[in-house]
Amino acid sequence: MKTATIIIKDEVNIKIQNLDVDIRRKLSNMFSYEIPGARFTPAVKLGRWNGKVSFFQLSGSTYINLLDDIIPILIDAGYEISLDDRREYSTEFTFNKVDTKTLAGTNWPEGHQLEGQPIIMRDHQVEAINTYLENPQSLQEISTSAGKTIITATLSKLVEPYGRSIVIVPNRSLVTQTKEDYDNIGLDVGVFYGKDKDYSKTHTICTWQSLGSLYKKSKKGEAPIDINDFLDDVICVIVDEVHCSKATVLRDLLAGSLSHIPLRWGLTGTIPKEMFEFQAIRTTIGNIVGKVSAKELQDKGILSNCHIHIKQLQDNRTFTNYQSELKYLLSDEARLNHMASMISDIAKTGNTLVLVDRVSAGQELTRRLQEMYITIGNIVFVSGTTKAEKRKEEYDKVKDKDNMIITATYGVASTGINIVELRNVVLLEPGKSFVKVIQSIGRGLRVSKTKNFVDIYDITSSCKYAKRHLTARKRFYREAQYNYKVEKIHW
Repeated sequence: MKTATIIIKDEVNIKIQNLDVDIRRKLSNMFSYEIPGARFTPAVKLGRWNGKVSFFQLSGSTYINLLDDIIPILIDAGYEISLDDRREYSTEFTFNKVDTKTLAGTNWPEGHQLEGQPIIMRDHQVEAINTYLENPQSLQEISTSAGKTIITATLSKLVEPYGRSIVIVPNRSLVTQTKEDYDNIGLDVGVFYGKDKDYSKTHTICTWQSLGSLYKKSKKGEAPIDINDFLDDVICVIVDEVHCSKATVLRDLLAGSLSHIPLRWGLTGTIPKEMFEFQAIRTTIGNIVGKVSAKELQDKGILSNCHIHIKQLQDNRTFTNYQSELKYLLSDEARLNHMASMISDIAKTGNTLVLVDRVSAGQELTRRLQEMYITIGNIVFVSGTTKAEKRKEEYDKVKDKDNMIITATYGVASTGINIVELRNVVLLEPGKSFVKVIQSIGRGLRVSKTKNFVDIYDITSSCKYAKRHLTARKRFYREAQYNYKVEKIHW
């Protein structure tokens, strides 16, 4: 009988030796996924790439989290399995279970709707934390506004006896937001992004972009601290909004410089549906072990209920490709005027967040909206060029006003931001990305003392590609159990 030797290099990477070429080819094909749109790239057209990403190489290199799928195939092919574990560090940890009163010795800070009261965790937070503790490498799908940052901070607190933790978030706004919660429960925490770089704390909140930059500078010998020294004594990596880990830089970090970190936990409100994106997360972090849906939290009154108003503008135009269609939908003068008028009417009911794909469209809408209002200061535009401090300042204004309109790009505001007092969220041509659509809706689901309902407006078109994308979104809405109604608007 043949023997396949599985060499465990670290927490992510393995190599399987002594496999026949036919079984290696079978496994490579099994874990290869076509990337949508890749066939249009020059590399594919020139025959330099097949348009697929593979998680099993013909050399036998693959990932430890795929072994549950690989081993049965090897056994069926007549192989005995031999392990060669080359890890030289501890992978055993003992944790006590948490309960709702684990953080009760700390009070909610000023500005929180429960300020001054002890922090009592909700049942779903306790269950999520204990599930992580039982699964050292794992992923959970936890809805927006479920209190993920408190879950993250508690996990960091629990690993302190064993070493340091780093928390990776997708943008600067989430760095400051996460640090606030860590400070609130008394953790020794620093941040690592932009010009703010603190290397000395027990816990570090950082963006994957900053880590990627540190890695590149370390290779060139230009970094103020080598990435390996930065990661010294780190035994836990937590990736918030883990759907962003499909980004090549973050995936390479998790499978490279961070691959030796034994405790690996990921949180997200939306698991990507594309298999190549999901496998990128699964291979570098772990399998899905839990789920807390928005509908579950809405039924408990923890999240605001919502209704989706689909406003389909009837456009009698034909385009040969999606980009030219989208350009028309977001730049036509008459159409922008009509959408601005619609948003103006929507905003009469309260604070409104408008999400748009293009900076130019956001700027043009903002200008038109400002012309419609006397109170110009209540209408702002936020994009990637807006400083993190300025973004937070604009978001915080919503706490004290009821007539704010914040127009923002999906890139900076569809994920993670915390704006409680929103009455309306307007999505302009949000496309067909499940992650972007569901995350965008989540911006309005937070409850407050005065709010437990939010109206979502999906403004779209009857044009060819917009209509196809709307079909996909309606499927997402049904899966999430969000009520929606379509209104065709002849303008």
